[in-house]
Amino acid sequence: MTILVDADGVLEDLTQKWVIYLNEKYGTSVQYEDIAEWDMTKSFPSLTREQVYGAELEDELYDHLEPYEGAVKYVKKLIDDGHTVYVVTTSPYQAIKAKIEKVILKHFTYLSWKDIIVTSNKKMIKGDVLVDDGVHNLLGGEYRKILMTAPYNRSFNAEENGMIRVNNWVEIYESISGMCR
Repeated sequence: MTILVDADGVLEDLTQKWVIYLNEKYGTSVQYEDIAEWDMTKSFPSLTREQVYGAELEDELYDHLEPYEGAVKYVKKLIDDGHTVYVVTTSPYQAIKAKIEKVILKHFTYLSWKDIIVTSNKKMIKGDVLVDDGVHNLLGGEYRKILMTAPYNRSFNAEENGMIRVNNWVEIYESISGMCR
């Protein structure tokens, strides 16, 4: 199978570190669990849109990102099981180099640039499965859908929308393995 895996919120903890980064930079006190909507500006009403999303363009943000527990191990296991795995991201072009070099290639040493797809529309990418935390990336796509739980998607009914909801990399791996049986 061809498995498409989102970077932010699936492979690594961008949103968690982004919240910490904004709090430290601007003196806010938002908690990751408070992020109830995809639009981060809703959780930081005292900041401008440029302040919130501008942080995503700052290379130093990516110095602090870490893979989620089990991500490195289970992506490798999927590859070893014979699957083709691509990291698919809709990151702003200004952040691509830092994200890929400081996070993905640093921690997922068995991946290379050829295993990464940068797009503005994940629905245009062909694959058998997409693992993502963004509901909008899963709705309407022509692939099996695995939704990684995050505070901003907890109220979404994944099952009703043809998605499998998972909470960690063990569940991601088990869900994909179950699709192969």
